[in-house]
Amino acid sequence: METVKQQVKNDLLEFAIKGHGGQVNFNKFETVSARLICDGVLWSMVGHPGSVDDIYVTSNTNKQFTSHSPFLNEDWHTAFTAKHVAILNSKDEVLEEISNPRDSFAGYTTETPWSRLQLAYFTGYAMWTYFNAPFNFVNEGYKVKELELWEENGETFRRLQVTFPEDVATHSPVQTFYIDKEGLIKRHDYNVDIAGGATAAHYLSHYIDVQGIKIATKRNVYIRQEDNTPLFPEPLLVSIDLREISRK
Repeated sequence: METVKQQVKNDLLEFAIKGHGGQVNFNKFETVSARLICDGVLWSMVGHPGSVDDIYVTSNTNKQFTSHSPFLNEDWHTAFTAKHVAILNSKDEVLEEISNPRDSFAGYTTETPWSRLQLAYFTGYAMWTYFNAPFNFVNEGYKVKELELWEENGETFRRLQVTFPEDVATHSPVQTFYIDKEGLIKRHDYNVDIAGGATAAHYLSHYIDVQGIKIATKRNVYIRQEDNTPLFPEPLLVSIDLREISRK
């Protein structure tokens, strides 16, 4: 999706963007790359245990594109966009591809196994969402509003509800971001629509400065209960450890 920058009109969004390093600094770079060390029960649930235990990812900041490598094979990598996903070899020859990949999840539940292309779709949009928040929320088509405060573990968070544009592939159209007193996202709530609307409370921690932008290097995802609290500590749906982060 080609994006058009808009003036920040929400003071909480402006506070979060400043806390993460500022829009001007973010716009200096076109890609974010990292080594991912992942765990959690999700990968076995969808039929791909160990698939992202240790993998590299690159996401674009100007358009919705992500690539993972090596992907299920030392010679393979992925090419994700909102409307198309492919698995390619080292010669960039297409091995598998699918258009409109989200349609392929119709009727899926949390227990439905995924194909390799569906796995590439999920990991592609998920990492693109994580790498670009909160900066992409100033783009054309996003709607934001502040919700009531939330208290958890002795902290008080301001909450930013974000409605994503229809042409952006992500977990669910409406997501909530919990902002701490430093302007950092510490929790991210969403429903995984492609898995029957499974609820998630996604925690971010261990922020580091990467060329002027604050990036969380630890992420843990738990089931979000009806009272908005996480089902903790088990099951741990997904854990993500980011290393070797760079921006270009």
